Amino acid sequence: MKKYGAEFIGTFSLVLFGCGSAVIAGTSRVGPSGIGILGIAIAFGFAVVAMAYAIGGISGCHINPAVTIGVLTAGKMTAKDAIGYIIAQCLGAILGAAILYLIASGRPGFTMPEWGLGANGWGEGYLGNYNILSAFVIEFVMTFLFIFVILGTTSKFGNSAMAGLAIGVTLMLIHLVTIPVTGTSVNPARSLGPALFSGGKALAQLWLFFVAPIAGAVIAALVWKFGFDKE
Repeated sequence: MKKYGAEFIGTFSLVLFGCGSAVIAGTSRVGPSGIGILGIAIAFGFAVVAMAYAIGGISGCHINPAVTIGVLTAGKMTAKDAIGYIIAQCLGAILGAAILYLIASGRPGFTMPEWGLGANGWGEGYLGNYNILSAFVIEFVMTFLFIFVILGTTSKFGNSAMAGLAIGVTLMLIHLVTIPVTGTSVNPARSLGPALFSGGKALAQLWLFFVAPIAGAVIAALVWKFGFDKE
């Protein structure tokens, strides 16, 4: 249960820090009135770094169902633990989004946008107005690269002491490229929490942010397992 509790707190923190940076500090504003894309990317990356060193020794700090499925596919955890991890991650993300909604709704004149609370999406009206193909491809490829980095840095070939930093920096880089397209998911739980409270298009488009990241994670795990995880 300690492992599941760590995953719950870790995913809660990721959503609160990452999505909170977008909702409260501002996505479209830059300079002294907002942190912009770079600031949001740093917030997500540093949230992972902080949690990696806080709970990495307990649960491995997956805080992402795609990571858990990738690790399972690579044969590095049991199906029982994977199910427990995913449930804890989703619950943590939902609570993180709930707390964020409670805070954000305290601003005078608050109304829930079409894609509220940092929800992921695509199409007309969403950030760069990219189409569904662009959204699927970027989520698939970026998750593939993210899982590959995770498996590599935490393997016998990597530097375990620096793994948390490398993983966090990779997530930051992913956000810098992906935010204009989908808001950056590469994490089904991170997408689930805000979508449940936002509803509308965010909820209708949620399926892509499960399918693409999980597919990318599985392929990355298979590539690592059969192509690199050997002498």
